[in-house]
Amino acid sequence: MHFLYPVFLFALFTLAIPVFVHLFNFRRYKKVYFSNVQFLKEVQEQQASRRNIKERLILAARMLALAFLVFAFARPFIPGKDSADAGKQALVSIFVDNSYSMQTLNREGSLLDEAKQKARQIASAYAINDRFQLLTQDFEGKHQRLLNREEFNDAVDAVKISPQSRSIAQITARQQSLLGMTPGALKQFYIISDFQKNIAGKADIAKTDLPVNLIQLSASELPNVAVDSVWLLNATHRPGESEKLMVRLRNYAGKSAEKIPLKLLINGVQKALGSFTVAARSVQVDTLTFSGLQAGWQRGEIQLQDNPVTFDNSFYFTFNVNSKLPLLLVDGGTPNKYLSAVFAADPFFSIKRTQDGNVDYAALNTYPLIVLSDIDNVSAGLVQQLKTYVSKGGTLMIFPSAEAELLSYQALLQPMGAAYPGKTITEANKVSGLNLQSQVFKNIFESFPQNPDLPVVKKYYALSGASRQAENLMKLQTGQSLWEGYSLGKGKLYIAAVALNEDFSNLPVHALFVPVMFRVALLSGHDQSLFYTLGSNQAIETVPLQSTEKQVVKLVKGTESIIPDVKQQEGSTVLYLPGQLNQTGIYELKKQDSTAAVLAFNDNRSESDLSYLNRNDLAKLFPQKSNFIAGDKFNVNNINSAENSGLQLWKLCIILALIFLAAETMLIRFYKTDKSIATQAG
Repeated sequence: MHFLYPVFLFALFTLAIPVFVHLFNFRRYKKVYFSNVQFLKEVQEQQASRRNIKERLILAARMLALAFLVFAFARPFIPGKDSADAGKQALVSIFVDNSYSMQTLNREGSLLDEAKQKARQIASAYAINDRFQLLTQDFEGKHQRLLNREEFNDAVDAVKISPQSRSIAQITARQQSLLGMTPGALKQFYIISDFQKNIAGKADIAKTDLPVNLIQLSASELPNVAVDSVWLLNATHRPGESEKLMVRLRNYAGKSAEKIPLKLLINGVQKALGSFTVAARSVQVDTLTFSGLQAGWQRGEIQLQDNPVTFDNSFYFTFNVNSKLPLLLVDGGTPNKYLSAVFAADPFFSIKRTQDGNVDYAALNTYPLIVLSDIDNVSAGLVQQLKTYVSKGGTLMIFPSAEAELLSYQALLQPMGAAYPGKTITEANKVSGLNLQSQVFKNIFESFPQNPDLPVVKKYYALSGASRQAENLMKLQTGQSLWEGYSLGKGKLYIAAVALNEDFSNLPVHALFVPVMFRVALLSGHDQSLFYTLGSNQAIETVPLQSTEKQVVKLVKGTESIIPDVKQQEGSTVLYLPGQLNQTGIYELKKQDSTAAVLAFNDNRSESDLSYLNRNDLAKLFPQKSNFIAGDKFNVNNINSAENSGLQLWKLCIILALIFLAAETMLIRFYKTDKSIATQAG
């Protein structure tokens, strides 16, 4: 037999107290004087031997009751196979899943309430000197410390639903990061969750050196439909124009969702209304059309009526309607009259023209479209800046000069995987066709004629050397490309095989030139994302801002104000959001009192899929043996603590202590030591 807390055995010295009381508690007899025995009614004679036996039995009962009470505090047990660590201090990390899915109800209430109850039960099964780590989806700094049982229970009571969603690999790594700093201690890991499928993450296995106790809580199966994503068809938004919003609805349930009401609000005003049916476990994309917008930031919200799962019934997005679209024309020193005439025809375009040697590199990202024309030699500095500009989402249009230094154009275009101009071909040619499937030509023609009048070419540069797939906008009869487009990440690149003058072709004066240039300009909008996802830790690239001690950049929503980390990277401003941003909705990005941008944040839609991992799925995630316990079968006896190792005897000790206390009481009340020897005389 072993004791879990042997230090309590020192209390056995208290057994001397009843012995001391027994030895010195001598009975003093009272003298009674009487003149005649006739007044004596009864005389009792004490039996010394019977009295001694009684007192010794009472002493033994008292000492045994006290001894077994001390043993109960010392926690005796008969060792089992897992009890080698009994008596060591245990460090216990308990993860309580507080993601949105834990709002789901079962027979016990919400899953989060059940998880908190089980966390407290786990703590109660460990010793008073053991220490606990509480971990939640928030990964807060205050949870990176060890707590005693009382502090742990208080921390559990304070846990609330969070928009964060972590993977198994992240959770186990976080648990080990704290407990790993204390070598030699007994360590236990617990994860209390519903184990949605998204918790598996991208990692194949969880990286942990010790077995993990998995406690899975079961929820009722519920239907759920949510807005998965939205996007606008127009890249550039003009005041008063019609807008088309594409909405992707996803049905996460195993049966069809019938006639789900959907409402679109722009700046708090209802703009569209619909009702949609989505098949089981499928996605449906629908179009919402609205108009009547004024210049400025637009705050959009899509509302669904989908009960009982309501945390994902709203979806937020923002976009900016421009009163002007700024364009930058870069030339070799002489303005190109054709480009100036094209964009001057519409007051929506705000043109700035500059020479190639005077380009303001820091301001390049403020222009959705940059057009290069009539530049003989593209400088190395401009080449590098234009590469960065396109990689960040800008649109670059290039018309080579009639006297182009071809190596400089090759230095610009080849690293981007695009074709570059080579030798000059002087034979006359004609455009054989247009790529009507391209975004550039969509919505330009009401009906395309059978024998169209297409541009005529006198001479052109042969485009070659492309390592990316090109989109041919116009192709010559020889099969050579006259105008090509490339998608480079977020940006776009267009390269023409002719200089923009009539010595090469009639393209600058052809009827197609104006609508094509307008279309490219309108497709060049590289606004910020319509929405961002909470908990994704993604960096947000926004308009150029400078944060100083007196002029702090902050995100504001109502009375809530959050200061992000602001960094300047290659001429643009990047925001890194702090962990305090945990509420969905629309935030204003402010510098002092001016609004620089408006950002929308939504929950991670992976939480909307209320499907769960089973026991076999969880076993594949852990390289070590894991202890799986179903939530409805979990109790204190399931907990693999040192106190539960072997056969526990402390309850038996308490029972024996009570038995001996009862025996003492019985001895005092019912064990008689007197015998009657005389009665009153008649």
